[in-house]
Amino acid sequence: MLNIVLVYPQIPPNTGNIARTCAATRTPLHLVEPLGFEISDRSLKRAGIDYWEYVDVHVHANLAALAAKSAEQPSSRWVCFSKFGQHHFRDFQFQPDDWLLFGSEANGLPADLLKEHPTVYIPISHPKVRSLNLSVSAALGLFEARRQLGIET
Repeated sequence: MLNIVLVYPQIPPNTGNIARTCAATRTPLHLVEPLGFEISDRSLKRAGIDYWEYVDVHVHANLAALAAKSAEQPSSRWVCFSKFGQHHFRDFQFQPDDWLLFGSEANGLPADLLKEHPTVYIPISHPKVRSLNLSVSAALGLFEARRQLGIET
C-alpha cells in the first residue's frame, strides 16, 4: 500500500489539505516530528474539514521510528520528492509499497535521505518559481503513483 510521509511539516493548512487527499484515497498519512504545529491546531482541522475521522494518521517521534514502521512492509521503499531529485516523477517507476516522502516547507528533506533513497522531482517551468505548494506536490506524487499502479479507487 502506498503511504504519504511528511517530514517535519510546518504549515497546518498544508498538512490538513494533504490529510484530506489521504482520506479521499484511503492512503495512510505519516507525520515525522518535530511538527510546526499541534495536531489539534484549528487551522489544521479547518483545512482537513470534517474528514479527520477518515484519515489513517500516524505520528512518529523521529525518522528512526518511521523506518521501524515502514520495515513492517518487507517490500517497502522510501521515495523522496525534492527539487534536487534525479528522476522526473512521471518517468520514475513507482511500486505498490512505496512510501512517498515530502520535506518541510522551509527546508525540504534532510540531505542524508536524498543520498540514501531514490529521489524524484516535479518540474517547474518558470525559472523564478522555486517550488510548488507542499499539498500540491503530495497530490501530484500520490496520483501519479496511483495512475502507474492502476489504482482507480
